[in-house]
Amino acid sequence: MLFKPTAAFRTILDITPDVLRKMQVKALILDLDNTLTTHNNPEPAEGVTEWIETMRTNGVKLLILSNNSAERVKPFADMLKLGFIPDGAKPLSVGYKKAVKELGVKRKYICGVGDQIFTDILGANITGIKSIFTVPIESENSIFFKIKRTAEKPFLPKKFGG
Repeated sequence: MLFKPTAAFRTILDITPDVLRKMQVKALILDLDNTLTTHNNPEPAEGVTEWIETMRTNGVKLLILSNNSAERVKPFADMLKLGFIPDGAKPLSVGYKKAVKELGVKRKYICGVGDQIFTDILGANITGIKSIFTVPIESENSIFFKIKRTAEKPFLPKKFGG
């Protein structure tokens, strides 16, 4: 099913190198807002910098794919020394295909990670890569997000942790 993630975790910090080995994942395509930090926050969420270093130490390739503009994504990615693709057009596969090419890893070893079923999970699944859903770091207040989150509820994982 296109809206069903391969796995689900409460936060990105719960995704460990061991989990990725079991999933046969060598590279992650990471969402930015509400996955690595809160919306429009220039700083990573608590523990994210250390998590990224743990991933690097374990040989996991990382790349940020965001629907935000380069003006938002570049400073954040630069701070973490990560490659990035802005204006990703998620859930369309165009941004994911660019990310796959840039990572230089076969699709079967790549996983998209994010907090939105209709963008992050759908986009990864359409592209033919694995997907991990993470619970949003914080609730969004705009009417757009309230409607979107309500529509996502039937597709949300029933259990977390893989």
